[in-house]
Amino acid sequence: MESIKLVVVGDGGVGKMSMLISYTSNSFPFDYLPSVFESYAATVNVGGTLYTFMIFDTMGQPEYDHLRPLSYPQTDVFLVCFSVNSPESFENVREKWFLEVNHHCPSVPCIDKLAKRRLQPMTTEQGRRLALELEAARYVECSALTQEGLKDIFDQVIVAALEPPVDNRKRHCVVV
Repeated sequence: MESIKLVVVGDGGVGKMSMLISYTSNSFPFDYLPSVFESYAATVNVGGTLYTFMIFDTMGQPEYDHLRPLSYPQTDVFLVCFSVNSPESFENVREKWFLEVNHHCPSVPCIDKLAKRRLQPMTTEQGRRLALELEAARYVECSALTQEGLKDIFDQVIVAALEPPVDNRKRHCVVV
């Protein structure tokens, strides 16, 4: 069986783990639990073909900058996360996360994910413009709390991982 490896990156505290726990358990974790998720695997059926879908969470804090890239080899797609109520995390998508991912895995698609949709000082249009600027494969929004858009993010991740790049010089990332 083939596999799809997803690595989730973004600043600490933007809701990566809440999103992952909410997606995998259909239940929002109301208590903050830094990096207890780590990894998850499930079998998914895409067009009649079964894949092992592996999700890897990463620590976004600067003290883990030297360890985080150890999870990058053999990654099929990255999910880059930010919180709409944190302009700093939004800016770090451009200034840190896309640079880091491009440096270590220049040909791997990225998806940009917006967390905490209910608190929205950053607009959807700003997110779309950033995804376009960074040549992300997609821009997707969700709420881990209400699960609005949550399944769509992971559907888009799988599609991005499986579709061949249009131009070998361009990456296709999905910004969430």
